[in-house]
Formats: sequence, structure tokens, C-alpha cells
Amino acid sequence: MVEMVEVADPEDPRIADFLHLTDAELRRRVEAGRGLFVAESVPVIRRALRSGHRVRSMLVTRKRFDQLADAVAGDDLVVYVASQEVLNRVVGFNLHRGAVAMVERQPETALEPLVTAARLVAVLEGINDLENLGAIFRSAAGLGVEGVLLDPTCADPYHRRVVRVSMGAVLQMPFRRLEPWPQALDELRRRGFVIVALTPAAAAVDLDTVDPPPRTAVVLGAEGPGLSKEVLALADRTVRIRMCGDVDSLNVGHAAAIAFHHFRGGPGGQRP
Repeated sequence: MVEMVEVADPEDPRIADFLHLTDAELRRRVEAGRGLFVAESVPVIRRALRSGHRVRSMLVTRKRFDQLADAVAGDDLVVYVASQEVLNRVVGFNLHRGAVAMVERQPETALEPLVTAARLVAVLEGINDLENLGAIFRSAAGLGVEGVLLDPTCADPYHRRVVRVSMGAVLQMPFRRLEPWPQALDELRRRGFVIVALTPAAAAVDLDTVDPPPRTAVVLGAEGPGLSKEVLALADRTVRIRMCGDVDSLNVGHAAAIAFHHFRGGPGGQRP
């Protein structure tokens, strides 16, 4: 049963989980083994509730509670209801979306179930820009990608901003770290994936001339440095998005969406 608790004091010890939700504080909590992440806004909290992650508690305004009442009906959680002013003082920033939830992390998906039946996976190297990472997860979820594999240096997919920018898609997309890096790409190849590296290099072939393989691993690197030489050397194909004028490349989040759309259906381009 949902327990609704009215809160008027920002120092109320019952809402200690929500105090000062800066990114640095969240990282300290994860490092301390508390295993929680933050979901912001009504749409993201709804997705968290549907995803199988356990929503431990929520802090919302009365208006947002009314909007979430149907989604939490029957759930075993505590919903703290407070004014917008109290919310802002508790979390440490202007939470204009009026709703925040504390959600328990899940273990990373094992590699075997993630790739066994997948036809399209995304592989990320060095993606540390949180908004780009969130955008990639959102595109992946919407364009037929069946799993996301990250190198050891990528940002945390459960970071508050990544979850928000992805509109909660991170919570529904299987992901895991891929190690050892980049040698683990050979394991994907052994499982039948064609390793396709996206790069603006002039030597790469145009994406729109490449027929989608039956199984594709699209490899993307951070803006600026791009993919490492080691990864490019391990790729089966290097492809580029044909550009116009003097623009040499797109934001990696936009480039990812174009690549996912191209490769999502395998031969013939039909979505599974």
C-alpha cells in the first residue's frame, strides 16, 4: 500500500535520502554502497515504476502526486508530499518538475542474455558527456537497439542527468560494461556481430552505401577524440555520415540516432 506523508520541514529526518541531491553527493552515496539513483519528473518516475526497478520513496508536490496516483496505486512505497519551496530546499536546487524519486539500482545485465538473441547493439567508448549519453540511450530505446555496452571509462548510466535526458529509457535498456577493453570486441565478433565503427575519417565509407548486416555492433566514441586507434583497428568496417558544406561531423547523440535507424532491421532495413 502507498503511504502518503505530508512534510513541512526540509530538515525532517524521514526525507534524509533526498537531502542535497547534487551530482557529487550522489556519487559519494553510490561509492558508499547505498545503491540508489534519482528519477526526476512525472514521466521518468512512471517509467521507473514500469521498469522493474524498486522505487523506494518519492518526494512530490500535491499537484504531481495527483498526476502519479494511478501509477503508484497498489505499490509498497512511501510518498512524501511537500510544497515546491520545501522541495527546492531539500534537494538543493530548483526542482521545477515537482517530483523526484529514490530508486534502487539493478545489477548490470550479464553479457550472455544481452547479446544471445540481439541483432543490434550499441558499443560506447569514452562517452562522458552526460547529455550525450542520455540522448544515446533514448535513441537506442526508440530505434530498435537491444542492448548498450560501455567501455570502462564511460559515465554512469544511472547518473541523475543521464536518467533525465534519456527520459528514463536507461531504465528499460539492458546495459553492461564491456571488459577487457577493447579486446572484448573480438568476443562480439565471435558471436556473429559485425563491428561497425562510426567515424568522420575520410577513409570511411558512407553509411548510406552499407547494407545492414544480420547482426551489428555500432561503435561510437566521444566528441573530440572520437574512437581510439585500437578500436578502429579492431573494427570490421568504418563508416561515416555523409555531410554537406564545411561541417565534418554531427553531435554523437545525433549521429548515433542516424546509425541506429540505418542498422536497426538487418538486411532489408526492416525493424524486427
